[in-house]
Amino acid sequence: MDDNDRPRRRSSEGDFGAASLLASESLERYSLDELDARIVLLETEIERIRAHRTASSAHRLAADALFRPRSS
Repeated sequence: MDDNDRPRRRSSEGDFGAASLLASESLERYSLDELDARIVLLETEIERIRAHRTASSAHRLAADALFRPRSS
């Protein structure tokens, strides 16, 4: 992937902080071992985010059930 193919970091709207920086970083200087380590790290982070999303979704469903207007 050359410089023109990499995603560009956007302004405050749609900016995901460190993820935006990682996506725009050139990978040319990394060795194969470093790239493999980075993949493992990113996959671990993805799983952590998915677990948090699942917990947040369960919390939201519980809140919706608690505060849903009761029908007569």
